[in-house]
Amino acid sequence: MRRRDFLCAAAVPLFSADRKSPACIVLRLTGGPSHIDTWDMKPDAPAGIRGPWRPIPTNVPGMEISELFPRMARCADRYAIIRSVHHEATSHEAAEAEMLPPDLAAHDRVVTIDMYRSVFDETTWDMHGWKPFSPMRCYRDLVAPAFDAAFTSLLDRLHRRGVFESTLVVAMGEFGRTPKINPDGGRDHWPHCFSILMAGGGIQGGQVYGSSDRIGAEPRDNPVTPAMIAATIRKAIGMPSGPVLPILGS
Repeated sequence: MRRRDFLCAAAVPLFSADRKSPACIVLRLTGGPSHIDTWDMKPDAPAGIRGPWRPIPTNVPGMEISELFPRMARCADRYAIIRSVHHEATSHEAAEAEMLPPDLAAHDRVVTIDMYRSVFDETTWDMHGWKPFSPMRCYRDLVAPAFDAAFTSLLDRLHRRGVFESTLVVAMGEFGRTPKINPDGGRDHWPHCFSILMAGGGIQGGQVYGSSDRIGAEPRDNPVTPAMIAATIRKAIGMPSGPVLPILGS
């Protein structure tokens, strides 16, 4: 299977046009995407922090993302970017469990899809720049184009089937990447501030919620916790929840 097809193939059970129950597709971006090189770019940051790629405008005025995602730029009105997610988990497993608790991950209305099975000896979002992990150029050469095609195709298919408004799509990694580029030309793990994507399921698309500071190190406003992400998913599929993100409609 081509990487660009993995999302649609794994989510086929949710595509029935006669489905009545709300559902959620969680896309786990294994390895943790660099927010600074994807959906929260810092072109005015000092050298050694800003990445090699430039921001481009989207079809939503004032909303910019990396040039690595041209298809996403053409449909930004369909999704929201949350740029102020943070937590203190110190391992991959702990971070995932905080944002998608086991009981929620096992719910029959939630489909969880891993973009990659492992971060070892495979090209993934985990771009430390040293083996067995990936170099920064992998974003340009493979990872970003694959996600750009797959994510936009998934949203298109949900629209065509008439189930976009009843299907919440969440794309998130375990954490972000360090603002400072390391000596190997990559970025390391950074749980203190990163970005996730949400679409469908009552989410008001075409907006950015929260922001990070000048170098993407800490939330600047509207910090978002894992509990808020989990509560928003619960609300979208009709489960009792705590405080949800205000990007979710009533």
